[in-house]
Amino acid sequence: MTYVIILISAIFVNNILLSQFWGICPFLGVSKQVNTAVGMSAAVTFVMALATCVTWLLQYYVLVPLKIKYLQTVSFILVLAGLVQMVEIILKKISPQLYQSLGIFLPLITTNCAVLGVALMVVQKQFTFGGESHMLGLGESVVFAVASAIGFGLAITLFAGIREQLEISEVPKSFRGIPIALITAGIMAMAFMGFSGMV
Repeated sequence: MTYVIILISAIFVNNILLSQFWGICPFLGVSKQVNTAVGMSAAVTFVMALATCVTWLLQYYVLVPLKIKYLQTVSFILVLAGLVQMVEIILKKISPQLYQSLGIFLPLITTNCAVLGVALMVVQKQFTFGGESHMLGLGESVVFAVASAIGFGLAITLFAGIREQLEISEVPKSFRGIPIALITAGIMAMAFMGFSGMV
């Protein structure tokens, strides 16, 4: 039951993109086409899940025992940079077209505050279930990271679909482009806030 609650809350209630506004740069930059948004979502999901696993192990088996928790942010960024380089190499070999369409936004996953934020959050977050709170274990952390990435992917893909429709719709001249995109993003964020009444 704990995993179901983590999934629902991370995807809908506390969506990292629409309620915490982490990862706005790729949200606005890559969301012009659905296929690019889906590719970015897959890359972020892979990096976020793997990064959370590696950083959780690094935190509890290296940084805490050696009493060097102050190196947490720097070491997490180095892990993310390495993982993103790996994803870049894999995408370049497997799907050159997707690699080209993601362009500069793929290396920017390294500095994507959503990925770093989730990695930092899972080692600091206390989860309350059944009246008692405990730190997230490795399994719960990975589920939280994957659910956060799915929430990110859901938001960016929905936004890309809406933006594709807006391109062929009659939008007043002063609202075309970025203004209507920002208005749409705001409306989506308000819509996702409605899920907070579920939990």
